Amino acid sequence: MKRHLIGLFISTLFLGLVALGVIYDARTQLSKPLEIVEQQLIDLKPGSRLRDAVTALRQDGFFSNARQPVYLEIWARLSGEASRIKAGEYKLDPGLSSRDFLALLVDGKTVLHELQYVEGLSFRQAMKLVAAHPVLVHSLPDLRAETVMAAIGEPELNPEGRFFPDTYRFPKGTTDVQILRQSFEAMNKVLAEEWAARAEGLPYTQPDEALIMASIVEKETGLAAERERIAGVFVRRLNIGMRLQTDPTVIYGIGESFDGNLRKRDLQTDGPYNTYLRTGLPPSPICLPGRAAIRAALHPADGTELFFVSRGDGSHQFSTTLAEHVAAVRKYQLRGAR
Repeated sequence: MKRHLIGLFISTLFLGLVALGVIYDARTQLSKPLEIVEQQLIDLKPGSRLRDAVTALRQDGFFSNARQPVYLEIWARLSGEASRIKAGEYKLDPGLSSRDFLALLVDGKTVLHELQYVEGLSFRQAMKLVAAHPVLVHSLPDLRAETVMAAIGEPELNPEGRFFPDTYRFPKGTTDVQILRQSFEAMNKVLAEEWAARAEGLPYTQPDEALIMASIVEKETGLAAERERIAGVFVRRLNIGMRLQTDPTVIYGIGESFDGNLRKRDLQTDGPYNTYLRTGLPPSPICLPGRAAIRAALHPADGTELFFVSRGDGSHQFSTTLAEHVAAVRKYQLRGAR
């Protein structure tokens, strides 16, 4: 009997030591960095299981021994995390352990790609960026105005100026329509916020008119510090019924045939965007204005200036009277031409 108890004790002790050894080895292997020499990407398709992720790591040779994937699967199932992994594209950096990898999948920290619209782009230019993006899922047959606006549920709306210029980050699998809708809603949100905080006495009856003005300010501004001042000139012109006479609207009206040289005949050719011949705002924005330009259009600087001319260095010379303006044109424009 005593001999039997001694044997049982020794067997239990042995099994306990073995179990402790296995536990220690498991903890060591789970914390050990995977065999990743340089940054890698792994793409888990929707519906993927933990076994699929482990198989992908094994096929790429990221496990240093056969015990690592076994411990990883056992740990994931015992902790309940095996059922919580999320599909997507993941970045694997050197030093990443099996436990880190599991946490990455559970947290859903997928790789985010970028699409950037900069201020001043036209709708056509922005759509070219969307069409050329290598990761976006291109679900639309084309990116013409009518196709895009129908896809986001606004078939009657002119798309110019309606997509907020920003950097959009998104995971692999995102569609062009999702990004377009996101940027469209972002512009609506910014415009509503700025309109709600607008100054008094503005010549706009609705937010869309402020958006048109903001697009003109965006194209006319070379220095950020001049936005409100330029907006002030245009707002004063609207208030007294004076034509805006701004080159960017004429250039926009010419369209893709514009060769970079604005001629006298262009200014004398009538059209909805020729603000030299027509009073008031053009019928739509002429580019994607940023928040700063929208704010300037809704908070123009006070003053008496009605004219400005480029100095050739990005800044402008502002004038109150026509005589002052003519003198400034001679100084900064005609002198340069000669």
